[in-house]
Amino acid sequence: MSAEPRRDRLDRLDQPVERGRVRLPRFNAETFGRWSEAIARYMGTAQFIVWMTIVIGAWFAWNTLAPAALRFDPYTFTFLTLVLSLQASYAAPLILLAQNRQADRDRLASEEDRRRAAMQKADTEYLAREIASLRIALGEVATRDFLRNELARLADELDEAAHRREKRARSEWEEDRKDWDADRT
Repeated sequence: MSAEPRRDRLDRLDQPVERGRVRLPRFNAETFGRWSEAIARYMGTAQFIVWMTIVIGAWFAWNTLAPAALRFDPYTFTFLTLVLSLQASYAAPLILLAQNRQADRDRLASEEDRRRAAMQKADTEYLAREIASLRIALGEVATRDFLRNELARLADELDEAAHRREKRARSEWEEDRKDWDADRT
């Protein structure tokens, strides 16, 4: 496709025109979406309802109380009905467009939430495995209580061994004394 402006391509006589194809004006979908959301947001406010009530009340008052020559909607408010129908016919698609955009944002947010939840689950599982491996490793390491119990048991064994040696030494000393006393007599 050439880089010529669109108008030049349409005005060229040396190229055939595509029949049956209507060319609609192009617009920025994001700008239009933001615009529709702003309208839908405004239509959902109390301010809109108050202004709409004031306009309809003024319409009724003017077309009921004004002289017949100045009334612009004299036939049982047919023009008002047309205006309200036109407003509703444009408001409904704008509101739907705003809802679709919100649904898209909600979908993206939920996908991001699922992605974050999966990452957090993976992190939690990793930390659980690390804690389990630390517990296993600590199971092989002597703890303070274990060392205290072992030292207390060894101290008791050494005390008993010292007590036995002392008894043996006393009994040997008594035997030696008996032998010495027997030699003296």
